[in-house]
Amino acid sequence: MQPQTLIIAGMHRSGTSLITNWLSRCGLEIGERLAEGNAGNVDGHFEDVEFLKLHEEILNNNSLDISGLVDAKKIALSPYQLAKLESIISIKQQLYEQWAWKDPRTCLFLETYSKLLPGAKYLVIMRDYKAVIGSLLKREFAYVDRKYMARGYFSKLVWKHLRRKGRKEKFYTEHAETFLKVWINYNEEILTTLKKLQADDYLVINYELLLQKDQEVIDFLKDHWKFNLNYFDFGQVYKQGLMSATHEIEQYVSAKTLLVKAQYLQLRLNHYVRM
Repeated sequence: MQPQTLIIAGMHRSGTSLITNWLSRCGLEIGERLAEGNAGNVDGHFEDVEFLKLHEEILNNNSLDISGLVDAKKIALSPYQLAKLESIISIKQQLYEQWAWKDPRTCLFLETYSKLLPGAKYLVIMRDYKAVIGSLLKREFAYVDRKYMARGYFSKLVWKHLRRKGRKEKFYTEHAETFLKVWINYNEEILTTLKKLQADDYLVINYELLLQKDQEVIDFLKDHWKFNLNYFDFGQVYKQGLMSATHEIEQYVSAKTLLVKAQYLQLRLNHYVRM
């Protein structure tokens, strides 16, 4: 019997870690070794290290940031990297009757995965682009903030009361547009993939609705896709304080056409949302 494979796809800061954690609690295999948490995600990223490291290697070989915060198209895989990817998948298929993985960078390689795993199911996590960009800005600026807050008393005082606010505004202005391009790139890749799939092969959900619809999602995975799962209350893993509120980012984006493009893309993707 062919193993059931679930590809969990979504842009960075879209709640993919939260949902993967929850599915793991429901009994889904998500990887033998998982990436550890850090200041940007204290509860853990729940990313399968094998996929994560290979994605980073591919990005690095293409002279791209290994974070995956890129808007590049058609990222090239070497024959060696493709063989490694096939090997990882083959081993997983042999070991597990049902398995999944999550790494936001997966969105950059969906075309490759659709060829390597033609029978896979796709759980796509959607989040408002303003919330995503706001969360990225907040997270990345926090690294800058911690650096200055680790300095001596006087330097820390100057930073807190004189420099922080202005530096934050400058940082947001310098990075918001870049992050918006990344959001567009990731979700264009998702949309392209959804168009090629049969309707029964994907489920697009809004993570913000899972507190009310977690039972429906599990029922769908069990009844429609035949995953052997046990219901676990999503509220037990959801932490309101860890998910940033939606930000008004328009003031930081000079290319207003990007905002229009993101709004239109979000509307198109919303047509695929079932829960």
